[in-house]
Amino acid sequence: MPVLHEVSRSVPFSARVAAVALAALALTACGKGDAPAAAQGGGGKMPAPEVGVVVATPGDVGLLVELPGRLEASRVSEVRARAAGILQKRLFREGSDVKAGQPLFSIDASPYEATLRSAQASLARAEANVVQTKALAERYKPLVEANAVSKQEYANAVASWKQAEADVGVARASLTTARINLGYATVTAPISGRIGRALVTEGALVGQGEATQLAVIQQINPMYVNFTQSASDVLRLRRALDAGLFKRASGGEAASVRIVLEDGTEYPQEGKLLFSDLTVDATTGQITLRAEVPNANGTLLPGLYVRVRLEQAQVSNAITVPQQAVTRTQQGDTLMVVGEDGKVTTRNVKISAGQNNRWVVLEGLKAGEQVMVDGFQKLQMMPPGTPVKAVPWQAPGTAQAAAPAAGAPAKPAASEPAAKQ
Repeated sequence: MPVLHEVSRSVPFSARVAAVALAALALTACGKGDAPAAAQGGGGKMPAPEVGVVVATPGDVGLLVELPGRLEASRVSEVRARAAGILQKRLFREGSDVKAGQPLFSIDASPYEATLRSAQASLARAEANVVQTKALAERYKPLVEANAVSKQEYANAVASWKQAEADVGVARASLTTARINLGYATVTAPISGRIGRALVTEGALVGQGEATQLAVIQQINPMYVNFTQSASDVLRLRRALDAGLFKRASGGEAASVRIVLEDGTEYPQEGKLLFSDLTVDATTGQITLRAEVPNANGTLLPGLYVRVRLEQAQVSNAITVPQQAVTRTQQGDTLMVVGEDGKVTTRNVKISAGQNNRWVVLEGLKAGEQVMVDGFQKLQMMPPGTPVKAVPWQAPGTAQAAAPAAGAPAKPAASEPAAKQ
């Protein structure tokens, strides 16, 4: 240090000033060479944040409602014993399909066969009595004209003849009753369908004092599905239909009914809505609905709980957006729209029923506009009015789409529905 001090004192002041200036210029040149390339090329501005958008695309959207329901056989018949006696034989296989009129059970018919033979004998005796009384009345007729017999005797003969004919009618009715009771000894299927297990076994006394239930037949093709819907939802939908916001599907109350099984799979065949109850349940505020579903292969079983997807109406030229793009408050519903200049504006919209994690936008959005779906946190860290870069939004689990060219509008994602969902 003393040596350097002595040297610096020996250098003139003007030389020392020139050396300091040269050193400052060298440091400045080094600082320019180390500046970030982004600052050199972009004038020091940060790149625009990327946000995910979808393009508003109008189309016909079916409004689906998913409701819990329960399956029910279209026809149910309880097979009962109408003849009293000992059950002798079961004539069907439990759980099989039976036809109307097919024999199911055999009851001891001996007493009914004896009653039938007795009725036949009574009819024969009554018919013989008719022959005898008729012959007597015909023989008395010329005799009463010749005053050979009294008119009273002739009248008694004619009365006996008519009474014998009435006895024949009673005997024939008794014979018909005996035949019917004998027929009841063989229990037949009243309807076609699938029969369950036998409720009695051979050797049991049935029909004694009451019609004993023997089995149950259920017609499971087609099947009924009973479900309920909130009265407020039904009224809201009907008001929208009357206002012309929706159009009726296929000219009826519903276009289709789909069944979702307990494991989440959808039944391949669609059903049709049969009716809606005219009254509202005072305790629950629900309206009862019923639909008919074909079940040729027997997949659907009575009593099974399912979910019913009911398409009640369609919205023409409607736009659907992901539900996460809409902010719902008590003041109204809003979403963010990215303009052509890259700036984001808040838009008030009117939405309708949602389905498949999407809202149906009725008002406030035009076709072709870019709706912001992702990147809201990036905007919170930026000053208001900061331009953004719109990129196609991808739903979770879908493949990433290629980025659009600079300045080109974002295109709908591959998973984005273009028309009817």
